[in-house]
Amino acid sequence: MACAAPRRYRLSGMGLDRISLFAFRNHLASRLDGTGHLNLLTGENGAGKTNVLEALSLLAPGRGLRRAALTEMAASGGPGGFAISADLAGEGEPVRLGTGVEAAQPGRRLVQVNGAAKSAISLGEWLAISWLTPAMDRLFAEAAGARRRYMDRLAVALDPVHAKRAVRYETALRERNRMLSAQDEPDPRWFDAIEGQLAGAGAALAQGRLSLIERLTAELAHLPDQPFARPGLAYVPGGPLDPAALARALAGNRHRDRAAQRTLIGPHRDELEVTMAGKGEPAAQCSTGEQKAMLIAMTLAHAALAAGERPGVLLLDEVAAHLDPVRRAALFERLQDGKAQTWITGTETAPFEGIAGDAVNWRVTAGEVARL
Repeated sequence: MACAAPRRYRLSGMGLDRISLFAFRNHLASRLDGTGHLNLLTGENGAGKTNVLEALSLLAPGRGLRRAALTEMAASGGPGGFAISADLAGEGEPVRLGTGVEAAQPGRRLVQVNGAAKSAISLGEWLAISWLTPAMDRLFAEAAGARRRYMDRLAVALDPVHAKRAVRYETALRERNRMLSAQDEPDPRWFDAIEGQLAGAGAALAQGRLSLIERLTAELAHLPDQPFARPGLAYVPGGPLDPAALARALAGNRHRDRAAQRTLIGPHRDELEVTMAGKGEPAAQCSTGEQKAMLIAMTLAHAALAAGERPGVLLLDEVAAHLDPVRRAALFERLQDGKAQTWITGTETAPFEGIAGDAVNWRVTAGEVARL
């Protein structure tokens, strides 16, 4: 049984504790008790550190930090399903959050809050989870779709209803695209109806993204320029932001859309433009170090916003690997001062000497987690 956490490690606010992973990835039965404000997971490559972060990320709406299919998450040679649970602990009675799949229905995600069945979207009402992973280093160079997903993930952490808006929009968009590709042109009245739905959901989705970027920009303005480069953010809408104007634009674009057999305007064409403040250079053209610094600045700003809405959890996978000592020290200082419970992974403890005395240290070895 895990020993009680030393007083200095106890959660200063709300955070996750009594975490259990059952048959998830390479974790057949892992348990983490006595967590702290800062939590450091160390171990060799392939030990299962990122799997712990992925499990925690599934306590938020969406597909988690790897965006993997549910069928990929069950342990090889296990029962076929998996389960993840954790207490949202702090002052007052803890709230038990859980998610997983059953072997009989490996593609259907189940969610529970205090033992009662809930939707995955409802998880966002309890907890705001943010993360930064090495795969996100390509965010500025990837296609615009990656940045739209990034905006939506951040927006959901601030406003869980944003997830419902995205689902409604995607459902209406698929239906309109199906009509556009039909051999016989549908009745215009069908177009009017679906475009009304698409415009209403699309305008709400776009406003959520715009609000996110405005709030992030305001939060970034309060952060120092150094040692992390301050990014300049601009939301570029793919269509009108007013629902009536978007409906008119969709109706006026039917002929062109039918020729393309897809909808060419709307929030699914949105873009997030990021530049390095002071240089005015697009993020995609900045150095790898500058891009990483801007991503960290954005992640810290978002974590500060999210933790103000609901209990916050910040997941940082191998974040210190390519930071110089000055930036590493600055990062640790901000994490210590921040409201979000933080989970950090690394292959060795040396880069984390600055927080070793303040963090709960966990050693991950071949899918097993032990507290040091």
